[in-house]
Amino acid sequence: MAMSSFSKARALALAIPSSLMLGALGSQYIGGLYPCEMCHWQRWPHEFAIVTALFSFGTRNKRAAAVLVGLAALGIATSGGIGVFHAGVEYGWWPGITSCATTATGTSLEAILSAPIIRCDMPQWTLAGISLAGYNALFSLTGAVLIAILLLRRSVKP
Repeated sequence: MAMSSFSKARALALAIPSSLMLGALGSQYIGGLYPCEMCHWQRWPHEFAIVTALFSFGTRNKRAAAVLVGLAALGIATSGGIGVFHAGVEYGWWPGITSCATTATGTSLEAILSAPIIRCDMPQWTLAGISLAGYNALFSLTGAVLIAILLLRRSVKP
């Protein structure tokens, strides 16, 4: 049996931010790439989208579920928008709005003092000239548009 447009939208609303958060956390805890302040800003809307999408699976009311999936898509798009801004700061297209430097935290004074300073205007990793913020922008905005298209195609009955 084929999945409905709504089922696809709901699955993507959970899969996209979950995948991007797993990638971000993996790059941090496995790859040693500490997030800067703007990296953290991009994570918050994804966290919102994950929780909102999960709630959409827990309701039997199709309209409420559709609203929750729509809110998740807005969260994903918001993270993508922040990613565009962050990538622009990294590429020098415009200045950042903060000091663009944070330090990794630790449990002791020595760990805190020896932690690297992470700048928002210098990408720590790129692939094909695109930074992690740039990839977040591409995947998030594309995903949010796809979810919106699928939601518009659905037929939700109360």
